[in-house]
Amino acid sequence: MVSVAEQIYHRHHQERRRESFAIFETERGKLFKALIGTGKKILDLGCRDGIITKYFAEGNDVIGADIDAGALEKAKSALNIKTVHFDLNQTIWPLENNYFDVVVAAEIIEHLFFPNVVLGRISKFIKPGGMIIGSVPNAFSIKCRLKYALADKRGTPLQDPMHINQFSWREFKNLLKNNFSQVNLFPLGKKYYGLAGVFPGLLVHSIAFSARKDKN
Repeated sequence: MVSVAEQIYHRHHQERRRESFAIFETERGKLFKALIGTGKKILDLGCRDGIITKYFAEGNDVIGADIDAGALEKAKSALNIKTVHFDLNQTIWPLENNYFDVVVAAEIIEHLFFPNVVLGRISKFIKPGGMIIGSVPNAFSIKCRLKYALADKRGTPLQDPMHINQFSWREFKNLLKNNFSQVNLFPLGKKYYGLAGVFPGLLVHSIAFSARKDKN
C-alpha cells in the first residue's frame, strides 16, 4: 500500500522536480565524487532517480534510499545499484549499524523532521571514521533575506512546500558538530567570486558539507 507521504513526494517529483534534474548537478556531483573516492560502501539518502548518484556509483558499492518507489526503480535500473524503499521520517530504518563508509544526504536534511535527531540516527549507520557528505539550501543569504523582508518567498527555499527546516550557514555547521567532527562547509552556486569566500553564509545559494564520525 502506497503511503500518503509517498504519494505526495511522487507528485512533487513529477510536477516540481523535472526527471533527471538536480540543482547544481555537475558542481555537486564532482565535489561528492572527489570527497568519496572509490572502494566505499555508500548509502545515498533521498537518491530519487540517481541523478547525483551516477557521479560516484562507479567503483563503489551503493545503496540508494528514497520514499518514491518509482524514482528509486529508475535509479536501480540505470545505475545497477541496490535500493531500499522507506520514509526517512520514520523512526526505524531498515539498515545495518556501523556498515557504511559514506552516507550521502544531498538536499534531504531540510525535508526531514527534527534534523538533529536524524543526523544522530545517520551516524549510527556510519563506520567509525566514516563520513557524511551532502548539501542543503542556504535559506538566509542576502538575496533570501531581502525577499523575506518584502514578504516574497519566490526563488527562496521557503517556496518549496516540502522544506520542513530552513538553515543558515552557521546554524547548519553547529548542527553537524553535535553529531560529527572534522566538519567542513563548501559554498555552492558562487556568483560573487572572491566575496563568496569571505562571506559564504550571505552570498552563496547552497551549502555543501562533509563531516566525520569519530573513530572511538
